[in-house]
Order: sequence, then structure tokens, then C-alpha cells
Amino acid sequence: MTSWNLLALPPLPEEFVRGLLAPLGDRVTVRVPGSRDRAGLLAALPDAEIVLGDWTGALVMDAEAVRAAPRLAFVQQPSVGVDGHDLDALAAAGVPLANTPGVSAVAVAEWCLAATLALLRKLAAADAAVRAGEWPQQSLQPHELRGRRVGVVGYGPIGAGCAEMFRALGCEVSYWTRTPRSDPGFTDLDTLVSTSDVVVVVIALSAQTRGLVDPGRMKQGALLVNGARGGVVDQKALVAALSEGRLGGAALDVFDVEPLPAGDPLRDLPNVLLSPHVAGVTAESTGRLLTVTLDNLAAAVEGREVDGVLNGVEPVISRKFAQ
Repeated sequence: MTSWNLLALPPLPEEFVRGLLAPLGDRVTVRVPGSRDRAGLLAALPDAEIVLGDWTGALVMDAEAVRAAPRLAFVQQPSVGVDGHDLDALAAAGVPLANTPGVSAVAVAEWCLAATLALLRKLAAADAAVRAGEWPQQSLQPHELRGRRVGVVGYGPIGAGCAEMFRALGCEVSYWTRTPRSDPGFTDLDTLVSTSDVVVVVIALSAQTRGLVDPGRMKQGALLVNGARGGVVDQKALVAALSEGRLGGAALDVFDVEPLPAGDPLRDLPNVLLSPHVAGVTAESTGRLLTVTLDNLAAAVEGREVDGVLNGVEPVISRKFAQ
């Protein structure tokens, strides 16, 4: 059987990508764009049958890209987020798009817990003070986590992991998701945001969730922890709430624009813990991601069902044109 043409978009050296995909053997012919920009992507798409996505979101399969890929049969996104891909355009073209659900759930949930503890215990401020020769035993005024009301926005694998971890440390946990639940832990979004001591945001970004969380509605002194996407939280409202002292602090792994631009007011706020979108990046989660991605690509070229299809297309991959 003729090998499948696989276009690999991850921002990695070509030989490294080929090494990662080596387990697929001669079932695929691996190509990369001639340049890592829009023009390079569009030029490489006409022969592509499988696209391995770019987790940075720099190169995406939007409607124009789908039109440029008449042979495209499958898109495998090597991440949980699928920001920028046009799921409707892919579905209309009969192209399934799959992600890697759950691979980073433990990593992101642990980051959310660690970030909350860092804010409450003033770890960054304590470290900076000691390095500067100070000894602020009385002035830091840290707090304990046990007994706090924690509200989790989103209840996929990450949200469920957050709830489990915070409950294990003695917190009262409630959650909100777009599908109402009979579970007593489920509550409406307005109540969760306005009454929680800690609001943990781990819901996917979509047209429905953009700007979903308004920090201005949070209770005085509460903490906001965002391990989802920057667009889910109203960032301007967050800056205002922090600057005015209405919030006790925020931990942010994600932002409206990444990397965080020079001059962004978040850089100058002392009660904010900043992180470069690495909550889900651990050696363990990367290993799981690679395994899931390779298993799905193997299933695709072998005619087996792929896992994690998000756009409702039949999960058995077939070629557009006979080889």
C-alpha cells in the first residue's frame, strides 16, 4: 500500500519530528512546511492526507487552509486545546479532527493546586524578600488552604482532578460546567464566582466561553487561578480588580496574547503569579501525549477508529483519492 502523506506542523527540528514518528515506519511519508508561516503552510497542504497539528496555534487548519487541502483525510492535534482550527470547515469537508483528551489533566490540576498554595502562603514574596536581605516574618500574613471554598469552572478530566485534589486538602469544592448535573457539587456559575474564596478556571475556550469569567463579580479578597485559556477570563477586568485591591491575587498560566507583551500591566502587579503556559507540560504528560498521538496516527493509516474526534465526523479514516 502506498504510504500516506503526513504533514507535520509541530515547531520542532525536522529530524527530531521524523524520529518521533519513526514508529509509524513506511506507512507514512513525513513532510514539513518549507517555512513556518502562513505561506509555507498553504504551499504544503495540497498533497497532505494527514496533518499533525501545531500545539502553539501558530499554524492552524482554518477554512482557507481546509480549502487548500483537497486530499486531507485526518487532522491529529497533539494537545487538548484546538484553538484556531475551524471544526465546522473540517466537518463540512468530511475531515475528522482529534485531540489528546486527558493527557495533561494531572499536570494542570497539580499546577492549579500548587499555584493556589503559592498565592495563599505568599511564597514568591517570601523568596524575593529573603533574597533581598529582609526577614518579613510578621508582615507577609499568609493564609491556610484548608476550609476554603473553591469553585472550579469546567468539569472535564482537569476539573475533576482539581476537585479531587482540593477536597483532599479539606476544601469545600463546587463546580460549574455547561451541562447541568444532579451532583450536589454542581452549582450555577454566578453563585460559584461570587461566593468562592478561590475560583479555578479550567474550561475550554470557545465562542460560548470567551469572557465567561468576570473577575469583577468575585468576592472581596478572593483568588483567581487560570489554567485554561486567557480568553475565558476578562483580562481587563482582572487587571482592574487586582489594581483596586478587590481580589487577593491571581495565578495565570495563560493570557490573551502569548507571550505576555512587554508593558502589559499584569507584569507590574505584585499579587500576580505569572507562568508561561506550562501548566500541562511535564515529562509525564508529554509521554502520554506522544503515546496517544502515535496510537491515533497508527489507527488512522490502518483503518481503525481513532480516538478523541471533536467535530462529529466518522472516526474511521479513509483516503480521499485512491492510491
